[in-house]
Amino acid sequence: MKMIYRLHLSFALLLICTLVITAVLIHPLLLNTLVDSQRKEMQVQANLLMELTPVMPLIPAQGSVAQKNAESFVPMSGLTNAVLFTPAEQVVYSTLTGEAASELMELSKQGKLASGEIWKGKDDQYIVETLSSIPGIQAERQVPAVTAVMTTPLSKIKEMQFALFGRLMIILTAGGIVAFLLSMVITRRLVKPLGDLTKELNKVENRRFSEVRLVETGGEIGEVAKAVYHLAGELEKYQRTQKQFFQNTSHELKTPLMSIQGYAEGIKDGVFTGDLANKGLDVIVKECERLKKIVTEMILLAKLESEEGIFQMDQVPVRELIAETLERINPLLVKNGLRVELDGFDSGQEWSIYADREKVLQALINILGNAARYAKETIHIQTTANAEGIDIGITDDGEGIPEPLLSQLFERFAKGKNGETGLGLAISRAIVERCRGRISAHNEPGGGAAFVMRFPTP
Repeated sequence: MKMIYRLHLSFALLLICTLVITAVLIHPLLLNTLVDSQRKEMQVQANLLMELTPVMPLIPAQGSVAQKNAESFVPMSGLTNAVLFTPAEQVVYSTLTGEAASELMELSKQGKLASGEIWKGKDDQYIVETLSSIPGIQAERQVPAVTAVMTTPLSKIKEMQFALFGRLMIILTAGGIVAFLLSMVITRRLVKPLGDLTKELNKVENRRFSEVRLVETGGEIGEVAKAVYHLAGELEKYQRTQKQFFQNTSHELKTPLMSIQGYAEGIKDGVFTGDLANKGLDVIVKECERLKKIVTEMILLAKLESEEGIFQMDQVPVRELIAETLERINPLLVKNGLRVELDGFDSGQEWSIYADREKVLQALINILGNAARYAKETIHIQTTANAEGIDIGITDDGEGIPEPLLSQLFERFAKGKNGETGLGLAISRAIVERCRGRISAHNEPGGGAAFVMRFPTP
């Protein structure tokens, strides 16, 4: 079953359970409330009747003028019956027939009509309230002792209960239906983006990354949709990079292998003899060295990007790192007649970065060696520190990086004129990023290429 139908069914069951529980709880509570309200009303009416006792003559039965006068002062509801009588069993006021009034007086004398009780009559149950007044003098009049017995049929109260309960249930049911319809609309708005997101994830599963579209919605689902969209973009980029990697690898390996094969077959078949054979053997050795270097760098790059535990992180002084790099690459600098200028080391400030010393040293050698191939006279190394981290910048005064190559400079086999394997800068980027740093490249306004490595402050 689809999620939207499960949500609708769950909410409908919840509403039904709520209505049933409400009905079970409210039904008896409603009866108790109506009974209590009726008792209070009966007590008020009894008190008013007893206050009128001194001005009312004794009446033997229902329908007298005194009764009508009393009803004009004491409004009696159609539900309540009243009998007022003296200890001598003389009726002062009654809304019942003489026989019924006599029966109530007898039951009251027997103590069967206590207040707060439900009395079971011949044809119905009755709510009973009995009040008695104390004889005395009030406003210069003699007030006799009077007992008031008030009764209300319970069936009438239950009729009111069922009427109110029916209306209440109609209101609750109507509200439940409206709430269910609103829940359907809200659920559809919530579930529809999930369905769309599922379709986009199916595209990711089938490796159709370029077809993934952003699902426009808000809230947490919108955040997940954006994450899926960006993930698909990264996977598409990775897939494209992998294809380019295999194409470039095939090309880089095919060229030296063809040279090796050509010279080896020529020497075997006697095409190359004497000096030509020696030259061919030199080419074979040179191409084998090139192949070895490519394979070694490819293995290193794969390890840098995938394996854990190969980085030995520690505090590395920047001054010592630059000095050792220059010491290792000094033969190449002397051969090309280049001068190195250092900036940022005269302040006496000893900066350190948290990194793998040998691997960062290799990254610096790759970048500085790259600068030495293209520089004309000078290479500038500058170190600065700020709140964001420590920057190591290497700038040359060469022709700069061609604009088409700048955006893919750190990709595998991306190389310009006089480049070697095209893996050096990719290795440098992998090392710097595994050390939680960033590397970037740009062209200086006055000419020359600039590389900047930023490491976080330890």
